[in-house]
Amino acid sequence: MSVTTPRGRASIHVDIPPIELIRMDPVEFLSVCDKIAPMVEEALAPLIGTEYGAAELCMGADNTPTERLDKIAEDIILAVFRSRKVCRAVLSEEAGLVTDIGGESGLAYLDPVDGSFNAGAGIPFYALSIGLSEGGVMTAGYVRNLANKETFTAIRGKGAFLDGRPIRVSKKAELNISAMSIYARAPEMISLLEKGMRTRRGRKLGASALELCYVACGRLEGFLDLRTTLRITDAAAGMFICEEAGGIVTQPDGSPVAFPDDVCAGRPLLAANPVIHAKVSEILRSK
Repeated sequence: MSVTTPRGRASIHVDIPPIELIRMDPVEFLSVCDKIAPMVEEALAPLIGTEYGAAELCMGADNTPTERLDKIAEDIILAVFRSRKVCRAVLSEEAGLVTDIGGESGLAYLDPVDGSFNAGAGIPFYALSIGLSEGGVMTAGYVRNLANKETFTAIRGKGAFLDGRPIRVSKKAELNISAMSIYARAPEMISLLEKGMRTRRGRKLGASALELCYVACGRLEGFLDLRTTLRITDAAAGMFICEEAGGIVTQPDGSPVAFPDDVCAGRPLLAANPVIHAKVSEILRSK
């Protein structure tokens, strides 16, 4: 780099090394998440299944109500992220884009309580969901069932894990012996049935991050959401864990899915083991 001195004097050549941003190591990121989860569980424990915990405090950034459970969990997570400078920013379902985390790079996708209705009703199926991305590429995912402490994790290129044990998607190849989580409004469900979509079991468990992880570990063969209401904060960590476990994640017709960094923008989604994914997407492409 050449710098010209005042009054037209001789220029000076200065070698300035490129600035390298300090990135959060994915293993360290998951370690931070492991420290956060018990804090959230302890804070929420007396509120689970209570009207007080389920009380709606305000409208969240995603234009849906923020319950007291959500707010308490989010406050804890953001405080720890700031103290550890985990990333540059957090996109949270409740607070929206939070840019004062203090890290030099990285964007975290946060749903403090995925399945907050379940939590408020005392149904033990709700989760902390956090995904970490660098330059638009997911590098780590963390989903913790806050009711039973099962923890799903993944690091790019390293596979997916349940409580530290490797997991893979189911090997079932026939829809008539498969179980799927299916979210569809009445007209969409009628269309599915008219196209011949049949599974052994259809489920709607109420926490998409966990349901995607259930596909990852083979408890479900697939997850299908046709409502176009699933957002990046709901799905980022679960999709990544599912893919690292060998699952295929796309739009329902099999085309690539892309979520914008916008908590108000929803997308339909199909996630399944490779064989079931091919069969379901073929059905959905049919007239």
